[in-house]
Amino acid sequence: MRNTVRELRSARGLSQGQLGEALHVSRQTINAIETERYTPSLPLALELARFFGTTVEEMFDVDGAKAGE
Repeated sequence: MRNTVRELRSARGLSQGQLGEALHVSRQTINAIETERYTPSLPLALELARFFGTTVEEMFDVDGAKAGE
């Protein structure tokens, strides 16, 4: 599932580890989401969206369109 997590994280100047700490997940989990090897659970997707002040729909490709477009 395409997403904009890496772009949002980088724009805030955060490392994967820092974002993982803030969300109580591992750096590896953040990396897997960013590289589209792992689709986060709904609760984690909601936490990510809240953290970045956006919506799940804006962060993740839920309707077949590219995320962020």
